[in-house]
Amino acid sequence: MTPEAKVKKKVVQILKQHGAYYFYPVTGGYGRSGVPDIIACYRSRFIGIECKAGTNKPTALQQKNLTDIKLADGIALVVNEENIEEVCRTLENI
Repeated sequence: MTPEAKVKKKVVQILKQHGAYYFYPVTGGYGRSGVPDIIACYRSRFIGIECKAGTNKPTALQQKNLTDIKLADGIALVVNEENIEEVCRTLENI
């Protein structure tokens, strides 16, 4: 399992614990490039979560999508192994 896959797995565990709806969007073919790795909805709030490993950063297209989510009053997170607790804090603050 890749380091990024481990982050995704931990994020999904947190989402499940809180009873959030979530899915992994398809980006190839008919899908849209640059969307966050995980799309979730919790207590009527839209959440886009981009998972990274180590010091990796979102690409320009990924960052644009995260910004668009925030501009639409959604929640956009970039998480890695060091700040994964931000997902839990975010859900608890909703």
